[in-house]
Amino acid sequence: MKKDVPKYKRVVLKISGEALSGNKNSGIDNETIEKIAAEIKDVKQLGVELAIVIGGGNIWRGKETKIKAIDRVTSDYMGMLATVINAIALQDVIEKYNIVTRVQSAIEISKLCEPYIRRRALRHLEKDRIVIFAGGTGNPYFTTDTTAVLRAIELKADVLLKATQVDGVYSDDPKKNKNAKKYDSITFMEAIKKRLKIMDMSAFSLCMDNNLPVIVFNLHKPGNIVNSILGKHIGTIITN
Repeated sequence: MKKDVPKYKRVVLKISGEALSGNKNSGIDNETIEKIAAEIKDVKQLGVELAIVIGGGNIWRGKETKIKAIDRVTSDYMGMLATVINAIALQDVIEKYNIVTRVQSAIEISKLCEPYIRRRALRHLEKDRIVIFAGGTGNPYFTTDTTAVLRAIELKADVLLKATQVDGVYSDDPKKNKNAKKYDSITFMEAIKKRLKIMDMSAFSLCMDNNLPVIVFNLHKPGNIVNSILGKHIGTIITN
């Protein structure tokens, strides 16, 4: 039997915090995080180098959480701490498959994880370890999408995989507009001009300037992460 050959050898996977909550409104759903870990195990069997950037929206959304007594900067830092919670939870579940995993945070929390150091992250990947990046960029006003793009560029990844709740990029929110058009492929410039909200504009611009392709797909469809790495056409690919 012919072994599947991955199209990409070094991959950064972006997982939203909301994805971990499954059908719940918040928190971490046991069945969902176990399914994600099982998918990641399948990815490692392909022999690729994998890094993961995780969001914190299932616990706290800095920009969107409207509590007038809390300053936006403070709220963003709270969101960064939420990503650390998600990262160490995902690490724990992945390691049940005997996959060596490291969490690196842009905010230093030495009791729980390593600080983000690019050279150390590269060394982990070379040693076949998964690296989970937490703490966003370490700065307020930047999303975890921007973090994912930044880490992918720093690590010289071949592709950024953005795992979402929908099966690609649409002209409008498909959950609200049944007539929304799905794109099989689109350029970064088109996405910026159309102001598509699959990623923020700064993330799009970084990808465009550094020629980093992005594949957007539904995380909850089994096999999608593996299939995207194999180069099978799923979701939407965004390129220059």
